[in-house]
Amino acid sequence: MQAGAGVSAVLLDLEDDIRVVARVGSGDEVLAVARATRPDVVLLDVQMPRKNGLDVAAEVRAELPRCRVLMCTTFGRPGYLTRALAAGAAGFVVKDCPPEQLVDAVRRVHAGLRVIDPSLATESLTLGTSSLTDREREVLLACRDGSTVAAVAGRLHLSAGTVCNYLSSAMGKLEATTRAEAVRPADDRGWL
Repeated sequence: MQAGAGVSAVLLDLEDDIRVVARVGSGDEVLAVARATRPDVVLLDVQMPRKNGLDVAAEVRAELPRCRVLMCTTFGRPGYLTRALAAGAAGFVVKDCPPEQLVDAVRRVHAGLRVIDPSLATESLTLGTSSLTDREREVLLACRDGSTVAAVAGRLHLSAGTVCNYLSSAMGKLEATTRAEAVRPADDRGWL
């Protein structure tokens, strides 16, 4: 089964030993289709409409533990890799990898192996894991669109003072002087 990367499905379907059993257009469709088709491997993108692939990966692994998840994304960010592995993904490759590498990754994940893009693995080890708490990440994510503290507080059901405290903590960890300066590196590393 494949979600979020149409060209990949076409390439995979050309292989004699791989059959694409379903394609979906958004993350919120994956689990229902996976329940119905029982794929051996689900190929997910990190960013999909209506529900991101990282959340979907965790859902698939929780409900269909025999199904393996391979993330294939344009967004090869270290934080995404870390979060994908924490969600139970068995592999993580970037979309611009050669087609034969993607096919090999699907076969290896199906065989029970873990497949990770080598350059992304190196970058992840170099940068380390996110020092942000879940709530700091949530607040920064809510600030990404330039929303005011009051608007973020309303959306997250927090007081404005609490939002400011989380922002201050996150900004300190990221050595930033403004919200925008904090959002940028956290987003670039895939922590948001």
